[in-house]
Amino acid sequence: MTQAIIDQYTLQYKSALLENVIPFWMENSIDPEGGFFTCLLRDGKVYDTDKFIWLQARQVWTFAMLYNQQEARQEWLDIALHGGRFLLKNGKDKAGNWFFSLNQAGQPLVKAYNIFSDCFACMAFAQLYYATKEEQYREEALNTFSTILKRRANPKGKYTKTVGETRPLKNFALPMILCNLSLELKPLLAAEAVEATIDECIKEVMDNFYDERSGLILENILPDGSLSDSFEGRLLNPGHAIEAMWFIMDLGQQRNDQQLIEKAVNRTLEMLRYGWDKEHGGIFYFMDRKGYPTQQLEWDQKLWWVHLETLVALLKGFSLTKNKECWHWFEKVHDYAWEHFQDRDDGEWFGYLNREGKVLLPLKGGKWKGCFHVPRGLWQSWRILEQLQA
Repeated sequence: MTQAIIDQYTLQYKSALLENVIPFWMENSIDPEGGFFTCLLRDGKVYDTDKFIWLQARQVWTFAMLYNQQEARQEWLDIALHGGRFLLKNGKDKAGNWFFSLNQAGQPLVKAYNIFSDCFACMAFAQLYYATKEEQYREEALNTFSTILKRRANPKGKYTKTVGETRPLKNFALPMILCNLSLELKPLLAAEAVEATIDECIKEVMDNFYDERSGLILENILPDGSLSDSFEGRLLNPGHAIEAMWFIMDLGQQRNDQQLIEKAVNRTLEMLRYGWDKEHGGIFYFMDRKGYPTQQLEWDQKLWWVHLETLVALLKGFSLTKNKECWHWFEKVHDYAWEHFQDRDDGEWFGYLNREGKVLLPLKGGKWKGCFHVPRGLWQSWRILEQLQA
């Protein structure tokens, strides 16, 4: 690894973000009537006009974050405000919970059946407040964060399908998101509240959901931290686990805790070694900790966000620890991701590949893929690579 190689990677990630990905969303996703279209074909044409709250909020966050942390371009702030106003007008039910989806005009389609819409709305309005200092955005972020904390013990509430008394599993996704959300809202919260939330999240992510016997991070555990020998209890999502580890690295930096950073780096590498498809390359979507068949039929697909979040984790790991295995894996994952996900003809990245690495769905956005993981992953990677140039 030489300075010239780092320079080359830096330029690649920077130009992809600013000259390819962000222009794609600016040109194709903005609905003049309010909010964003996220269901985009390969060339950016809109194929469905429904609006999904978490994707609306993620796009607000992306453009507001770039305005705040990269460059104060008015056009970026205008796009973030365009989405934020649509969310404020249409996004919540009378009880203050964020819907899952709306039609194009902003009428609700799917109720607030979990709190992940709330999590990304919270992030979006925090960034809008940092950009504008308008009190309504601060209040929206804090009120939504309060709702999240109240509901975290039972995120789906009445919409939970399982009979919890029989197998009361805890899921990894919420404490993982709260790791990142706590840092996002740190300037708005009392120091004691932030530190208490962070302490709890670190314990959950690094202790409770980590299986020392296998060295793997689990998606579901029983309330006492023990394992469940069931489909859900054996489930692994390497991308989730690895994304969480770069959140933990950020927390380690905030606390000047090198031991926590080292632990997160080691677990990133453990999950990546386990999750890498040794036959066709790329990272599996779902796995079973015992090697049994999963209930998810899409288990062997290769997804865009998994690989982007892994690139960020590996670069952070290398930057913070100089662990050479991180750099080795970064180049390996980089080569796979840019070869298979990047669309050299129409811009942006494909989202879904089959196991062999061929494009399954030639879309650029839909119900689950929007303006978030690609730009965030490119921006994070570019920023870290710039630091390595110094």
